[in-house]
Amino acid sequence: MGDARVEVGPEPLTVDQVVAVARHDAPVALTDEAMKAIGAARAHIEELAARSTPVYGVSTGFGALATRHIAPEMRAQLQLNIVRSHAAGSGPEVEREVVRALMLLRLRTLASGRTGVQPVTATTLAAVLNAGITPVVHEHGSLGCSGDLAPLAHVALTLIGEGPVRDARGERVPAADALAAAGIEPVTLGAKEGLALLNGTDGMLGMLALAIADLRRLLTAADLAAAMTVEALLGTDRVFAADLQELRPHPGQAVSAANLRALLAESEIMESHRGPDCTRVQDAYSLRCSPQVNGAARDTLAHAELVASRELAAAIDNPVVLPDGRVESNGNFHGAPVAYVLDFLAIPVADLASMSERRTDRMLDRARSAGLPAFLADDPGVDSGHMIAQYTQAAIVAELKRLAVPASADSIPSSAMQEDHVSMGWGAARKLRVAVDRLAQVVGIEILTAARALDLRRPLRPGPATAAVVAALREHVEGPGPDRHLAPEIAAATELVRDGTLVAAAEAVTGPLS
Repeated sequence: MGDARVEVGPEPLTVDQVVAVARHDAPVALTDEAMKAIGAARAHIEELAARSTPVYGVSTGFGALATRHIAPEMRAQLQLNIVRSHAAGSGPEVEREVVRALMLLRLRTLASGRTGVQPVTATTLAAVLNAGITPVVHEHGSLGCSGDLAPLAHVALTLIGEGPVRDARGERVPAADALAAAGIEPVTLGAKEGLALLNGTDGMLGMLALAIADLRRLLTAADLAAAMTVEALLGTDRVFAADLQELRPHPGQAVSAANLRALLAESEIMESHRGPDCTRVQDAYSLRCSPQVNGAARDTLAHAELVASRELAAAIDNPVVLPDGRVESNGNFHGAPVAYVLDFLAIPVADLASMSERRTDRMLDRARSAGLPAFLADDPGVDSGHMIAQYTQAAIVAELKRLAVPASADSIPSSAMQEDHVSMGWGAARKLRVAVDRLAQVVGIEILTAARALDLRRPLRPGPATAAVVAALREHVEGPGPDRHLAPEIAAATELVRDGTLVAAAEAVTGPLS
């Protein structure tokens, strides 16, 4: 379990805090301010529940059934029914980190004091997180409107001691058994609590936060891959000059170009083809335009981070409890703001991978590789070198193009046309997770290939930064030689991209890259 406790209160969480809890098991604690806000809102709900006048979500049915007034003696059953009926997911289990992110973000909304839950409901959710108990949530079930209803219902089911969970060891067990083993009492839901636990964009937002954290690393790795390939192909770094980049003042482009300049500094390979004897007038776009494409991806990520920061400050429920005690219906649960950026990010992910694959292909093509052996093979013809590694990249890139098709452009009406427009944000988030995973593989293959090409440029030496990356890779993958089983080497390079090892090796020379 992580050491740094995450305090959960009415104030927004950060992406880093979401990652700490979801991925690294940081413990959570509700603040005193949160408990006061929760208690005050609950008092308003109890007062409204005692009235004879129907209040949506407190003493009525839900969705298209909101016109029915529910008698007091049936309201406890109503809360159980909404949780049980909405826990209707299907398909494979969702990843543990996604479920934990979803749980944390629902807890933060409860802590805002705008949902009207009992204090014990919030403290129980925090206890379940800290016990490492993970509700079984399924891949399919959310339309991204009225919140991520089915996924959140599976979490709520755990709080009442029903349904399956994964315990801290990863074993699938009944929720009642896991709660008992952790000393946690199941919750008895009161008025409005079923809705309060289900209405939120927490699943899609959690996946957005995790994707942002991953893409921060991957975009720097993409700059690293581009620099290594430019160097390996005897390309020019003149186009990355700051004064040229300033002519088009996109901030991400300036950052990527600065990274490329730092990574290529003091390279013997680059110096070997400078001067009047160099006949290279222009490099191909996949080399020359790397800062423009990688930079545009950075700017897209910055926009997604802005949207995420706003959503992390939101208190999403329907109805909500306002500070003056009013309980009002609203449409803040609609996932469109999050869905759009989830879809938006899938576009540059596909494009970065596409450019990476084109650079890799150039290193393997004897007609375009500036003197490198065909396919970087030890004995071309006898050996195939990295020929099929590029096939793998191409197959992934084709998939990424399919994944870039927006989910949020779709809508299927539900709830007897009461919910007649939905965001599909959950689907956008699910495909983005796949896309981010695939981008790491494509970048890993480019770096694996570029490192081999740089080794084949000996006795010329690469720059200190790229040489450090090759050295870090060589701790896991052998240098050039006859053909050998390539899949484990691709897997090793991909993992070194994912965990930041290769970027850290470069930064040990350059200092922090942006």
